[in-house]
Amino acid sequence: MTEPLYVSFLWHMHQPFYKDPVRGEYVLPWAYLHAVKDYYDMPAIVEAVEGAKVVFNLVPSLLEQILDYAGGDAVDPFLLRARPLPAELGDSDRLFLLENFFSANRPRMIEPYPRYRELFARAGEGAPGAAAARLASFGDQDLLDLQVWFYLAWTGEAARRRFPVFKELIRKGSHFSQKDKELLLETQRELISQVIPLYKKLHQEGKVELSVTPYFHPILPLLCDSGIARVALPKANLPSIPFRYPEDARAQLLHAIASFERLFGFPPTGIWPSEGSVSDEVLGIMAQTGLPWTASDERVLAHTLPGGLDRERDCLYHPYTFSKDGREISLFFRDQGLSDLIGFTYSQWETERAVGDFLARLKEVRQRSRQARVVPVILDGENAWEYYQDNGFPFLSRLYAALVRTPWVQLATFSEVLQRTGERRVLEHVHPGSWINADYGIWIGKPEENLGWDYIAKARAAAVQGSPEMATLLAGGESSDEAARQACMALYAAQGSDWFWWYGDDHFSPHAGRFDLLFRSHLMNVYHLLALEVPGELRQPIKKERPAGFVRAPAGLVTPAITGVVNDYFEWLSAGLYDLTRQGGAMHAADNLLQSFYYGFDLEYLYFRIDGVQPLEKTFRPEDRLSLHLVCGGEWRLDMQLGEGEGELQVLKDGAWHGSGSVGRYCMGRSAGARVPLPPLRLEGAGTVLCYLCVTRAGTQVGRWPADAALPLVSPGPELGCEAHYNH
Repeated sequence: MTEPLYVSFLWHMHQPFYKDPVRGEYVLPWAYLHAVKDYYDMPAIVEAVEGAKVVFNLVPSLLEQILDYAGGDAVDPFLLRARPLPAELGDSDRLFLLENFFSANRPRMIEPYPRYRELFARAGEGAPGAAAARLASFGDQDLLDLQVWFYLAWTGEAARRRFPVFKELIRKGSHFSQKDKELLLETQRELISQVIPLYKKLHQEGKVELSVTPYFHPILPLLCDSGIARVALPKANLPSIPFRYPEDARAQLLHAIASFERLFGFPPTGIWPSEGSVSDEVLGIMAQTGLPWTASDERVLAHTLPGGLDRERDCLYHPYTFSKDGREISLFFRDQGLSDLIGFTYSQWETERAVGDFLARLKEVRQRSRQARVVPVILDGENAWEYYQDNGFPFLSRLYAALVRTPWVQLATFSEVLQRTGERRVLEHVHPGSWINADYGIWIGKPEENLGWDYIAKARAAAVQGSPEMATLLAGGESSDEAARQACMALYAAQGSDWFWWYGDDHFSPHAGRFDLLFRSHLMNVYHLLALEVPGELRQPIKKERPAGFVRAPAGLVTPAITGVVNDYFEWLSAGLYDLTRQGGAMHAADNLLQSFYYGFDLEYLYFRIDGVQPLEKTFRPEDRLSLHLVCGGEWRLDMQLGEGEGELQVLKDGAWHGSGSVGRYCMGRSAGARVPLPPLRLEGAGTVLCYLCVTRAGTQVGRWPADAALPLVSPGPELGCEAHYNH
């Protein structure tokens, strides 16, 4: 009998620890909102599909926040402004509603609901300064409806089917009463109180397996030795104070296991390390705890095996055993392509097409890799679904059902795969890296990130020197000193990966300043609790202020494909980025048309990607023109229209546009991508190209970004790629 191809889904459930350690107040509401939308929906969908079986990975610091909300103990500034009647709110709180209660995916969570969409339009659709200018036009009923719609839009589809009040309020649509709102919020609290019991129930029924992550989601290899980052990034600039505390990595892991077991009554069956980050030392620590399995990314495996992944990729689809000092732990590696399709691509496809494509790719794996035993599909379990129809309910329900019906496929947890498969391939060494580029470059190496690591090292040293009890705890001992125990946890909280995710210029968030403050607050709390003087440097922001719209400069050379869709998140990860919604300048029909502007370089071309607030293919007409203007010595222009094509790069001479003889390529679909040759620009080495975008409709310019200036695009020169990136 032919062995089945096992498919193992691992959904990683994680949010940063948003609770301010001093005030005891939640700085941001995402743990609550994802609880009512995703942390309930995801297990509920599995429960509803006969034969479905998955792994859920739960981060203990997230579970702590869910318990806080379920018990009604969480002090959340969003809920504090949602509960009162609008008439009881002052102007600043009313403005808070307008500025924050449209924080939801526009196409999937705002536009389907006429009243919410109307309020969004009246508030200025997120344009800078619009909410303050239009606040006076919002009456009490408008704001009450907004309070309801914000929380109602964040409810998941499975939750709506199990809690009728959500659908009843959606049907009502507007003119909500205070009682409606109170019922909504009370039902959501009831839902949140059922989240953890639902996971436990499904685990006991054998439909899910529950695994864990180190308590505050730290990058464990960097705790063990920050210098290990140089294996993948040999020329990386690292913090001035080396961080080498494997005992902290062990403590984060042991705290997680103990917390999990207290909550569920049984130990976790495995561990997804934060961001899939592994190293030999970390795997050895995991093996010592007795955890049966862990996992990482296929690129880590590709760098581990002497010959990389073979053409058939057969090496990827097997469980491995990592062996160190007589201890072992099983190891799986995620299929990047299948995982990223769910995370970034299928949300834009029709459900049946997406499910069919996933099955076809599994069939290809089986045909190509005759020895394949397991396909690990591992990804974030919460953030993708706001981009899907009905919060991913149709897609996941049909995907699970289709896999259950496919005779040569078997859904299985990782523990079941280990029980049913035979001999393991043994690894005695792994490449130290994460699921992003098989390195740790997102969390260390840039000035802001390095400063954060130095502050942690200084706080740890001060705590050990200033408190014998703290020294005992950090060395793995026990203490009855409550202040020292709290200080220890504050230090561990500051080691979480999330703060470093937003430092540097890899990622953008309008809340980056709050993450910065939270990080420094955890460290300041270490000093406060131990009655030590807080260093003045901790009162100064680490995150640098940037010009309006600036998100990041290029971090390395890129050579992305020129397509009208984005299929590979990582292609543009090192590109420069501007947020066009913060640039202003749109006029009339083009208001809020463009959203993001990416740019990058290699040794031959400039590359551009322009994303719309909505898919460009929906908002552009066939006759519309999107023009990319580049200023460097002279001024050049590339005109683009819907579809794929080539356009002559035009140059401005004597007030008129002329052909330059050079050709640019472009493609406009969901987004616009373009490639412009460097030689005509005569840009040598590092320098700056100025850029602006224009939209023309029926011969009339209807939008320009920025309105009255140009975007400075930093050309780093070819040495950036050599200095900053390990050649994968």
